[in-house]
Amino acid sequence: MQAEIITIGDEILIGQIIDTNSAWIAQQLNTIGITVKQVSSVADDSTDIIVALTLASGRADLVLVTGGLGPTKDDITKQALAAYFNCGLRRDPAVLSHVEAIFARSGRPMLDLNRQQADVLDGCEVLFNEQGTAPGMWMVHKGKPYVVMPGVPFEMKHIMQERVLPRLIHVEGRRPLWHHTVLTAGIGESFLAEKIADIEAALPPHIRLAYLPKPGFVRLRLTAAGKDTAALKAETHAIAAAIQQRLGEYFIADEDTSLEALIRDRMQQQGVNLATAESCTGGNIARLITALPGSSAVFEGAAVTYSNATKKALLGVKEETLQRHGAVSEATVREMALGAQARFHVDYAIAVSGIAGPDGGTPEKPVGLVWIAVAGKQQVVARKHLFGQDRAINIERASAAALFMLWQLLNAEG
Repeated sequence: MQAEIITIGDEILIGQIIDTNSAWIAQQLNTIGITVKQVSSVADDSTDIIVALTLASGRADLVLVTGGLGPTKDDITKQALAAYFNCGLRRDPAVLSHVEAIFARSGRPMLDLNRQQADVLDGCEVLFNEQGTAPGMWMVHKGKPYVVMPGVPFEMKHIMQERVLPRLIHVEGRRPLWHHTVLTAGIGESFLAEKIADIEAALPPHIRLAYLPKPGFVRLRLTAAGKDTAALKAETHAIAAAIQQRLGEYFIADEDTSLEALIRDRMQQQGVNLATAESCTGGNIARLITALPGSSAVFEGAAVTYSNATKKALLGVKEETLQRHGAVSEATVREMALGAQARFHVDYAIAVSGIAGPDGGTPEKPVGLVWIAVAGKQQVVARKHLFGQDRAINIERASAAALFMLWQLLNAEG
């Protein structure tokens, strides 16, 4: 079975909001063996909505629509759907009672616009929305199901989880899929592909390999299709094991996770803790770690030492070191790492100093030059990196490289 997702709203097309609904819906459908063939975003325009529905009906066995079900004049999805299905709207008593109860609890006056939230398509099955005022609708048109849901993410997710997915599990035509994800770091996508070229070439027709790169990391996703899920799991596990053996230190995890999450778990297991001293990354490494639940068990704190004065005052970097080698140097990041280790009383410390850009580079120290040091229980390791011209990407790549160096040192000293 193949599905198409249509998201409706001008705010998506002008970039005011990011369409997270489609990604989440696609993940849920994938887990039950329904493939998403296409995702479309259209404006709050009746003609555009009808055209999108018409095209989707020719491509997919199932159409899911989100957005445009609110009470204001720009929310025209129901009217466009009524025109497409050639049906009217009816006011559903149960939905109206639910909307009235919401307004009564909040003590707000209820307008006629709010009552219109209870208007649903003639012939549809109402998908009740306990989390909001806009109900979902399940409509069958020319033998094909259409699922219509509000665009508010938590309301859409509630309807999908409580009303839609339990029903879709029983439809015919689903093709079980199994995904096995491998996390790699410290190696570029092209070099990675070359290293495992023979493994990829030997994959059977029912297993596909996808490369999912981001600065500093590449995820490898094995997708297997077939009727026997247990057999698919065994096959992809064996392939992942072969990839792990081939990649060695570049192989990080046999699961879909993040390096910072693995570091948190490893440090908890080893009973060690961490601090960061950041210059060009501006606290981004600390942000990545503290975004994780449970990070307080291993993370003590961070010093964002952007100027030479703060490097000296907060981390104890020597004036002589800065004068002789400069802020962006191996000597400076080593002293930054050791200073953070001492000041925060931690087992491990990361230090980063570089020229993120777009300005500030010289022929000797160009934009993209970053020095990283990691102080551990037994040693301090430092490494020079030369990234590109983009400031945001340089910060992201430096953060990833620093975490990878910490991971390597944890493994070496653990």
